[in-house]
Amino acid sequence: MYYILAFIAGTLTIISMVTNSTLASYVGTAQSTFVNFITGLLVSLVMFFFFNNQSLTFINFPLWALLGGFLAVFIVIITNLVIPKIPAIYTSLLIFVGQLLTGIIIDFLVNHSVNSNKIIGVSIIVLGLFFNFMIDKKDNKKEINLKHGNSIS
Repeated sequence: MYYILAFIAGTLTIISMVTNSTLASYVGTAQSTFVNFITGLLVSLVMFFFFNNQSLTFINFPLWALLGGFLAVFIVIITNLVIPKIPAIYTSLLIFVGQLLTGIIIDFLVNHSVNSNKIIGVSIIVLGLFFNFMIDKKDNKKEINLKHGNSIS
């Protein structure tokens, strides 16, 4: 069940990134980020009051816990800037690699161990991403040469 929910979260993340970057192309990055988080706040409040049995309290948590929301703003800003410039698949894979590497670093700092299989897995993903990027670059060069009537080399 949790694996399915994680898959759904990943799917919704990509859809959210593309939707937000499209909104940014209409209204700008700052305004689209603001709209994103105001909408998120409203949905969160409705869900909180609908599904939660506890009272709303802001006293019983450490201040560093606010870092998640702070970082989320920068994630939306960065993806709004990146998605129109590079294909969504590259954006997704690069974000994924960043998450994997960060996870490995956090595991090392917290558990003082590194799983070599995880490093091998990340390396394979990075090599595949690089290989695919090189193929796309070569294909784009061929298309440009064909459009301009140049010979393909």
